[in-house]
Amino acid sequence: MTVARHYLDHASTSPPRPEVVEAMVAALRSIGGDPGRIHTEGLTARVAIEQAREQVATLLGSRSREVVFTSGATEAIASAVWGAAERGRHQVVPVVEHSAVREAAVRAGAVTEVAVDGQGRVDVDAVVAAIGPDTALVHVQWGNHEVGTVQPVADIVAACRERGVLVHVDAAQAVGHADVDFGALGADLVSVSAHKLGGPPGIGALVIRRGLRLRPLLLGGDQERARRAGLENVPAIVGFGAAAEALSDRRWAAESAAQRRLTDRVLTEVDQLDGVVVYGDPVERLSHIVCLGVEGIEPQAVLLGLDRAAIAAHSGSACSSEALEPSPVLEAMGVDAHRSLRVSVGWNTTDVDIDALLDALPRVVADLRRLGAR
Repeated sequence: MTVARHYLDHASTSPPRPEVVEAMVAALRSIGGDPGRIHTEGLTARVAIEQAREQVATLLGSRSREVVFTSGATEAIASAVWGAAERGRHQVVPVVEHSAVREAAVRAGAVTEVAVDGQGRVDVDAVVAAIGPDTALVHVQWGNHEVGTVQPVADIVAACRERGVLVHVDAAQAVGHADVDFGALGADLVSVSAHKLGGPPGIGALVIRRGLRLRPLLLGGDQERARRAGLENVPAIVGFGAAAEALSDRRWAAESAAQRRLTDRVLTEVDQLDGVVVYGDPVERLSHIVCLGVEGIEPQAVLLGLDRAAIAAHSGSACSSEALEPSPVLEAMGVDAHRSLRVSVGWNTTDVDIDALLDALPRVVADLRRLGAR
């Protein structure tokens, strides 16, 4: 008998939506030409790409020509870092940024890290104070990938624009869950990822403000208007467009409201559990993420216990689980960086999934505490 699984790790990756699978299968079957050629097959591929670009741009509130397709948010971030580095050797990085931002910036030159408060939020004045005469780029994530805390993005962008400094916003966790409007925000660069919102893996985008010229990260061809070389991944781009279209007409807002209701249920119930605390801002947060601290129990034991109860969740930094290292985000917040549980919901999460978690978590924690007491 097959046991129903409950997937609560959408912040790591969200399963592709049915519309995405359908669009990609159709593209694989019918689109086989090089988009850079002028024969019918090539032009068919080009039309598919540009239609998807328009769909993604509409979701992001940008012009279609500002959207550069990449292999994902990691490449988009690296492109932003590398492209800006020729303007100066210094970049400003809040300590809770994703490792893709932190590590790329260190490789590019000098970095000033900016501390955060106990909820994982950076201070605007501290970011401004870190800007120097050689600052090429300031980074700020829209919302944290571990605890969900939303950053003062608009204020930081405005401060950077006043000082003539480029600013990059990592919106990989926010798109599809928050009102990410590139045009209204005024940022220079925004990185996004398709698989975080129910699109395919292996595709993302760097949104580049019109008029901004950056040296490309990948060389060897004139694809993406000479901003990213390499044959375009047409099926994945089409899938990204389908995911963006599925969230159009503010459907993302309805999904986000439903996700907040589900995660609010988690926050309400865990408040009754001894030795379980909430990390991050419980209110000013991304709708789909909550992070819990489970005192005195190793996170791997909690995750394995939940997995045996058919529940998938996560602990620690999204890219450090293989190394089993403490979370740099939680360390920066001054909380226990070794024992966290991240629960993240998505487009197909239901109350049944949350019911399963709320039923299993107290039992798993109690069983592990009893074992530890022996």
